[in-house]
Order: sequence, then C-alpha cells, then structure tokens
Amino acid sequence: MRWPLIGSALVAAILVTGCKPVPDGGDPQDSKVIELPEPTQGDPALDPSPTQAATPMAERVATIALLNKRNNLSQDLNLKPGESRRLDNIEIRLEACERTASWEMPSETGAFVQVSVRDRRQANFRRIFSGWLFKNSPGLNVVEHPIYDVWVKDCAMRFPGEEAGSRAVRSAAVHPGGIPPEATAVAAPEATPPPAAPAPPPAPQE
Repeated sequence: MRWPLIGSALVAAILVTGCKPVPDGGDPQDSKVIELPEPTQGDPALDPSPTQAATPMAERVATIALLNKRNNLSQDLNLKPGESRRLDNIEIRLEACERTASWEMPSETGAFVQVSVRDRRQANFRRIFSGWLFKNSPGLNVVEHPIYDVWVKDCAMRFPGEEAGSRAVRSAAVHPGGIPPEATAVAAPEATPPPAAPAPPPAPQE
C-alpha cells in the first residue's frame, strides 16, 4: 500500500500524534507501532493500478543524515523501517519512508523517524522527536536539539513504469523528435558505372 504524502489526512494525523512531547526519561525501545487502517471498499489502496504497486514498506531504505554540531561531523545512516542505529549519545529509529513517483509534481521525500538522546544526568535515553521529516519541506518538522541535527535525504523505492519512463526520457534526449537515427537515414543511391570510352576510328586504307 502506498502511503500518501503532504496533504493527506493520514500523514496529518501522524504529524499531530507523532510530535507530542515525550516525558523525561522515556525509553527509546518503547516505540509505538504505527498501525494503518484497513482498506475499505472504494479505498484507492484496493485499486490494482500501477501507481499503487510500489515497493513494499519493509523493503524500502531511507537515508538519514546526522550532524554533530560540536565537531561538525556528519554521516549518513541507511535504515529500513523498524531498524534503529545508536551512535554515542543518540539513537535514530526509522518507522517508515515515502517519496512521490518520478512523474508526480511537486516531488517530495519523507521519513517517519524517532530520535532519542542520552541525558547527562541519567544513563537512559530520552525521546526528543517523533514524527515525519520532509526533504524538500524541512520547515514542516524540525529536530530541535543543541548538539544534533537530523534530516532525511532519500527513500530508496521504485514505482512500476519508472524504468520505462526513464528509458523514454533518455531516448528523447539522445534522439530529438523521438525518431531513431536508423529511421531517418537516407539510403545512398547506387553508383552507376562511367560510360565506356568510344572506339578509335579505323585506320585509312592505302
């Protein structure tokens, strides 16, 4: 099932519920599982059109960027939904990622992440963010922390028809007008042999 992006009531609900403050001392392992409503009759999710048959959520890979503002070091984390990565005093967990198809405009990429940091005064981690991050609209949701900055860079997934569309674009770029070179080539006329030289006149008789 394809998850809608910006403007969807589902994502709006996730943004509202996912960004609620987390009490101090929250455990990053007590992550709430995001449950999608079952599709009903007439739901677009039941439509077997190519735009609905995208890469399954469990097979997608999100690229999450992490910046440590103290030492100005950044690195990319490749995570699948349900995976988490702990680096020093921060833990990032990916719940879901989504992007628009290549032919949809405006394009957007999003990821639902949960960020937890270790408190200096305590040994456990404390949740500081839980919600959607958008690549092309970073101002919609921001991870606010004095040391760490987190943002989404990509969501690796495919839609049916994208490969054919890419081939058509490449073909149009190489062959303007959509006509292959072999179709526009004009066959050269066959060369005709030159006319034979005239025979010499007979010698005069004495």
